[in-house]
Amino acid sequence: MARKKATDNAFVFFDVVYEDGARTSNRKVASGELLGLDGDLPARTIIEAEDEKIALMSGKPRGPIKTFNRSPGQ
Repeated sequence: MARKKATDNAFVFFDVVYEDGARTSNRKVASGELLGLDGDLPARTIIEAEDEKIALMSGKPRGPIKTFNRSPGQ
């Protein structure tokens, strides 16, 4: 039986601060998306895409991301 890579089901969590001062914690991004040379930069694009989808469904747009960092303990 073949073993799965640790990244197959693993996630990295990010804390996001928006320009309006709002904050969201533990935003989940698949670790497989972060394996390239860009480091954590792809996480920003993924989180922005999720924010757009949420805004379309809720009717409440989210402001631009000011900063994002890995959640403590990651």
